[in-house]
Amino acid sequence: MPQLAVFPKAFMDALCVDGSMTVNEWIALASTLDVDGLEFYAGFLDLKSAGAAARFRTSAQDHGLSIPMFCCSPDFTHPEKAWRQSQIDQQKRWIETAAELGANYCRVLSGQRRPEISREDGLRFAADSIEACLPFAANHGVTLVIENHYKDNYWTYPEFAQRMDLFCDLVDRLPSSQFGVNYDPSNTLIAGEDPLELLERVKHRVVTMHASDRYLKEGNWNDLRNEEMGVEGYAARLCHGEIGKGLNDYDAIFSILKAAGFDGWISIEDGVEGMDQLRRSVTFLQQKIAKHWGRPDVI
Repeated sequence: MPQLAVFPKAFMDALCVDGSMTVNEWIALASTLDVDGLEFYAGFLDLKSAGAAARFRTSAQDHGLSIPMFCCSPDFTHPEKAWRQSQIDQQKRWIETAAELGANYCRVLSGQRRPEISREDGLRFAADSIEACLPFAANHGVTLVIENHYKDNYWTYPEFAQRMDLFCDLVDRLPSSQFGVNYDPSNTLIAGEDPLELLERVKHRVVTMHASDRYLKEGNWNDLRNEEMGVEGYAARLCHGEIGKGLNDYDAIFSILKAAGFDGWISIEDGVEGMDQLRRSVTFLQQKIAKHWGRPDVI
């Protein structure tokens, strides 16, 4: 049966930019939720000190939590080979950190959708870079997972492989058992595509999942397209909403995943309006997991 983790979506700047929240404070706060694990992010300021990963692993365990997933954002689509090599080297350091945290899964991305990069060059750059990391990941007992992503919080351009055809092409180029998909249905919506269609195409490669719902605070999806390019971080009109209140059909999503044999970690990206919202999302997902993987009488 899948287990739930949480990602500190509401506290990213506090943990990664100004340091107004410590990782230990986040661990303590997350321990008040009915979840089994935490997803860590490579940009946490507190992770930069020597021995930090091992200390946070112990701290999480002391609160009854594991750290199964480590969220990283390598940028493999730069035209300069030296830059791409620097990102490969960085990803290997992140793999080491993932192992120190006790995480079995470490996220990779394709890279930023730079206007000067062609489709074929972007796919080749990303596939070759990820391929270069796979033996290192295997040696550390870590599986690399690629997310059908929108945009890292601190990137200028959106994800290169955001669109379904590019994403699936990239996944198909990497058949290794040490590599899988971190499926995020909300990001498919942002791409203007059907989350269920993407899931059907990659369901046998999905090993982890991000659970979220999205909505636009104003305007429409075309307005988002116009706003997202060339601005650091998420477009201002885009917001993570309470899970179960947005456009995603979690009964359909979980039915497909259950039939495909999925029993991995589901990490919640929510809580931008506070912990009460996050608790409601946890409850919603616990009920849906029980319905599809556990007790059939649960509605």
